[in-house]
Amino acid sequence: MTAQTVSSPPPGSSPAGPSLSPSRAADFKTCPLLFRFRTIDKLPEQPTADQARGTLVHAVLERLFDLPAAARTPAAAATLVEPAWQALLEAEPRLAEIFTAAATRPAVTDQAALIAEADAGGPGTPQLATFLASASALLEGYFAVEDPQRLEPAEREALVSTLVDDELLIRGYIDRLDVSPAGDLRVVDYKTGGAPREAFEGRALFQLKFYALVLWRTRGVVPRVLRLLYLKDAEVCDYSPDAEELERFERTLVALSQAIELAKRNQDFRPKPSRLCGWCSHQALCPEFGGTPPPFPTGEVVRIDLTPADDDRLG
Repeated sequence: MTAQTVSSPPPGSSPAGPSLSPSRAADFKTCPLLFRFRTIDKLPEQPTADQARGTLVHAVLERLFDLPAAARTPAAAATLVEPAWQALLEAEPRLAEIFTAAATRPAVTDQAALIAEADAGGPGTPQLATFLASASALLEGYFAVEDPQRLEPAEREALVSTLVDDELLIRGYIDRLDVSPAGDLRVVDYKTGGAPREAFEGRALFQLKFYALVLWRTRGVVPRVLRLLYLKDAEVCDYSPDAEELERFERTLVALSQAIELAKRNQDFRPKPSRLCGWCSHQALCPEFGGTPPPFPTGEVVRIDLTPADDDRLG
């Protein structure tokens, strides 16, 4: 296989050929019909508290490194939460809907139930003060596993991309890239959910292997460490890939892209029931729940749009 570095697409543009991001690849692996709903039909989804909190925490940690090293303290991070939230609301006003939904549902007086709802992100949603406090709690988890005063990231929320097989564009946003004086790379991803059991660790590393492959193909260096920071549990998961493993992963992505292209040609995206169905926003249109998908779009080129929030959704 051949690969080449490509420049980031200009704002508002989309790649002409097939493309994959970690989030869209994960969608197809999870459920081909979910991939269709999100990528082809582009159906709107109600934002959840968990998704909004993850995006908020990522934004705060990005801004934290704008401060001088000595100023990167837990107190300073806490002061960044509310302004970062206001900035997110300006960019995406629909995020406010999570609190509108909370205001219109019946009151819950059981404190344990409220905490459970806030942790789960649905069907209930926390009020603003509780929501911001939960984000601050995740930042405390970050400081428990890293000292940002000793770090100077090379890149943050960086869009990386490359061509595989001279055709497939793979790209994604890296939360943080650290580069040692010797040139070693460490890819860091912030996870705002709980640390997975060992059996699901491979799924969690899928996203980072995606980034590692792009960095290897564009910079000629296999990242020394892929690091997952689980802020809720204050845990660190480090993994060191090698070139042979990334070559196998590259073949996996090519096969996945081919499966997606075949499904598009055949207009055949089948549901894949799992425990995750309970969190899906599109049950009303899913055959597994008695629904009927909308007519398949015709005469349009399917574009896979990408923002940092897409990759954050995997957290």
